[in-house]
Amino acid sequence: MTAKARKAPPRAMAMLESLRGLGYSTAAALADIVDNSISAGASEVRIDFQWDGPDSRVLILDDGRGMSDPELEGAMRLGDKNPLATREAHDLGRFGMGLKTASLSQCRRLTVASVRDGERSCLRWDLDELAADPQSDWLLFEGPADGSERHLNSLDDKASGTLVLWEKLDRIVTAGYTVDDFLTMTAVVETHLAMIFHRLLQGPRARIKLLINNRSVEAWDPFMSGHPSKPWTSPLAPMRTESGPVVAQCHVLPHQDKLTKDEFKQNEGPAGWTAQQGFYVYRNDRLLMAGSWLGLGNSKAWNREEAHRLARIQLDIPNTADADWKIDIRKSIARPPVALRPWLTRLAEDTRERARRVFAYRGTPMPAQRNTPIEQAWRVDHVKDGIRYRIEPTHPAVAAVLDSAGDLAPLIKAMLRVIEESVPVQRIWLDTAENKGTPRTGFSGEPPDAVAPVLRTLFVDMISRRGMSVDAAKRALLSTEPFQNYPALIAGLNGPEAA
Repeated sequence: MTAKARKAPPRAMAMLESLRGLGYSTAAALADIVDNSISAGASEVRIDFQWDGPDSRVLILDDGRGMSDPELEGAMRLGDKNPLATREAHDLGRFGMGLKTASLSQCRRLTVASVRDGERSCLRWDLDELAADPQSDWLLFEGPADGSERHLNSLDDKASGTLVLWEKLDRIVTAGYTVDDFLTMTAVVETHLAMIFHRLLQGPRARIKLLINNRSVEAWDPFMSGHPSKPWTSPLAPMRTESGPVVAQCHVLPHQDKLTKDEFKQNEGPAGWTAQQGFYVYRNDRLLMAGSWLGLGNSKAWNREEAHRLARIQLDIPNTADADWKIDIRKSIARPPVALRPWLTRLAEDTRERARRVFAYRGTPMPAQRNTPIEQAWRVDHVKDGIRYRIEPTHPAVAAVLDSAGDLAPLIKAMLRVIEESVPVQRIWLDTAENKGTPRTGFSGEPPDAVAPVLRTLFVDMISRRGMSVDAAKRALLSTEPFQNYPALIAGLNGPEAA
């Protein structure tokens, strides 16, 4: 028996207003528009933010292949393509919704003009026009709105290309919004696009030039590729899946002490060092997700923590894997398939631990020469009720004082115990979290003149009191915290008689 059925098409205004709430940021919405330009073979995309108070607008112009009138109508139709359909390998889209949902999340009037083989077509969605008749159908208006023709002039001398025009920016230019807010938003967009399209903007994979208000967008590489102080990069690790190969590469970025102030600022990313840690998921060289642990973890999902802020892992997935990875319309969420979670967890555990060791470098120095252990000033004792930090009495500076203390030894030991029991652990933790960086130690940032007197005092004690040779004393200092970081100063030391 045939089931009874009835048609229940959505009401145009109700559906369009609902789709505006998908949660796009302005930057994410513009990234979706740039995706379309790249898929259309564009080599250049220009984004212009034009401030005019409530009448401000955004224009996105590309030099791609353009669209014929039927193609433009299809591109402007909601749900024109089935997301289950097979796409070309280089296609950055999936749902056939991005142009409309991304644009209308920011504006009430979307106009798209396109030139193909010298023929121009222009269509627009205008929510205010539709709202004038609540019972109106899905009406696409032909041509620009009255007064907007001049904004399409940049297409006049083009043989091919597409221009997207956002007007009535009610989700951007809200009450109290000023030109300064507009400029700030422009800077945020630039930073976001520099990250999302960094592979396509530079290097061997460069495919496009992106300009914002006539200024080129410079790529932001989250992995600091080629930096001489970068401590670790893993080999590429491929994994076969039913929907195609997934390729991972793990990275640990340099400690702040290995970077200049400008390098530290430039490489923190749009959200800052702590927020940028985690996986970076790419499809066709386009970044989908930046800085997330993808819900992985052991007993509970990992959070973004200061100790792991130097850990970043790149993942390349094919566009045939969108369903398996649950890629959303905004291309901002990805969830790994269950079958890959153990593999990804192992990669992340190793990378997080390596990053933690680099982050805590000054607390646990690495061997300075030939794997010789570093003489540390502090040690960590694991006791029944937790951990305690203790001053290491064998450290040359501490040992020199204790061995020469005589009757003052009990007083000095009492002083050291007071220091141990009053380490401001909570204050250090709070300052680190608030300042997004570990406190300065190890003479970091100090001139050589501040280090040399301390270094020489210990050097003279090693030779005069402990009877060490000059070479032996130098070797000992090269393995002593924090002097292992100053080999040039140690090399310049001479015996006491040369002082």
